[in-house]
Amino acid sequence: MKPLPRKAFFDTPPTAGLPLQLRDLLPGGDSDLSAALARFLGVEQVHLESSGTAALVIALTALKRLSPIRTTVIVPAYTCPLVALAVAQCGLELQLCDLKPDSLDLDPSMLKALCNEQTLAVVPTHLCGRISDIDPALECARAVGAWVIEDAAQGLGSRVGGHSIGTRSDIAFFSLAVGKGLTIFEGGALIARDETVRQALRHASQTLAQPKPWLELKRSVELLGYAALYRPTGLRLAYGLPLRRALKKGDWVAAADEYFSLPITLHQVGSWRQAVGVRALKRLPDFLAQQRVQAEHRLKRLSTLSGLVPLEGHEGEGSWPVLLVLMPSRKARDSVLEALWGNGYGLSIPFVHALPDYHYLNTTLTYKPPVECQEARRLAGRILAISNSPWLSEADFDVVYAAIEEACHAERMTRS
Repeated sequence: MKPLPRKAFFDTPPTAGLPLQLRDLLPGGDSDLSAALARFLGVEQVHLESSGTAALVIALTALKRLSPIRTTVIVPAYTCPLVALAVAQCGLELQLCDLKPDSLDLDPSMLKALCNEQTLAVVPTHLCGRISDIDPALECARAVGAWVIEDAAQGLGSRVGGHSIGTRSDIAFFSLAVGKGLTIFEGGALIARDETVRQALRHASQTLAQPKPWLELKRSVELLGYAALYRPTGLRLAYGLPLRRALKKGDWVAAADEYFSLPITLHQVGSWRQAVGVRALKRLPDFLAQQRVQAEHRLKRLSTLSGLVPLEGHEGEGSWPVLLVLMPSRKARDSVLEALWGNGYGLSIPFVHALPDYHYLNTTLTYKPPVECQEARRLAGRILAISNSPWLSEADFDVVYAAIEEACHAERMTRS
């Protein structure tokens, strides 16, 4: 498939983030974002941290102090490399669990075999706002006395049975980073069910997340830049140019912005950025409702394509920052990316590789013991993310749909 012409005037963001408004940026007002998020999530308390990854570091540190003899953290073999780096920063051992076929859920049989008396936590992931099946994680972890930490980094606002995701597990964390449903440029939120765990989280945060005025000033300036540029025209400069530069070099890891390193920085979030978040949060429910309607409509169209597997998640109301589909093969997936990735149509991939295949991390991460991760690797080669941003018009989606349809048709012809 030949690359399609680039959109003329602007780039669609790869995810559906809530745009900030001028009134969000005004000084003053309620600056207790923790309390506002607690009301939104329907929980007693929220711990605000400097990033979603920082929140995971705090969570693991707290659990490590509660149970120092446990040393292993089980994570999906296909997830953000920052999750693995957080485990490494805490001095814990990383154990990968493969996925179910054509799914983002952990393989229950493998998970059960991996859990033992050394397991500190299992970290199921609600990837890209999809609601994952956490029951196997809860069952397996509780059977050996371990905890469950739900990675809901991209799932703020997702609900099951009227309750926020994360409320059934011991701990959950959400991200408030760039492009998320709610953003303060960088931020994270932690929730926990048990008061003993909440006290451990507070203690870990007080110890590790110290005030860093110059870093907070930097984040505030970056948030102003985000507010100005997270628009179709601004994204051409802030997102599109770096993306096309990386794609021209053939560096997909850079194109997906997945070069990460240690240490993960932790600090306290300032009052102005919190106030921005409080004001923007008021618009989030309506924004998410609109995105769910759009996602339902477009997934219905995509589900008609033979050979395509839409990843819709489990029952509940997901947050839908992107639509995820599995193409029939890596070749078919790559042909769509080569035609549209970087051309302004909101195409991307969640993560380029399964975790063991990020070669630049091999000197930083070790896995105990290594597993085959066949399904995670198969998924990494077939997964495609389609932006669910309101700026991806129906005409733009028609272009995306046609490219996917052509790739699926070519795959069928090859196999027949």
